[in-house]
Amino acid sequence: MAERRTWAGKKADIMSRPGAGAAYEAAKIRFELGEAVRVRREQLGLTQTELAERTGLKQPAVARFEAGGTMPTIPMLGRLAEALEIRLSVQFQPLQEAS
Repeated sequence: MAERRTWAGKKADIMSRPGAGAAYEAAKIRFELGEAVRVRREQLGLTQTELAERTGLKQPAVARFEAGGTMPTIPMLGRLAEALEIRLSVQFQPLQEAS
């Protein structure tokens, strides 16, 4: 029987593979953007369907976005920001400061 490994050990193995760091960062960005949209939508008391109507999307597309399943374009982020009554700010950060 194979030895059981900790999650930290499995993650270290995965992250040591070529390209894994970039994939991890992309997934992290998708998750953080989706979470920010969900939190703001809930603050405004909107349903996913109402947000979809405001942005010209379908409700399943909003659900996928909020779950971190899609990487949006800048124009899509602009539409979401307008619908959520917030300002979109895109910036570059040095790698050592990025979280």
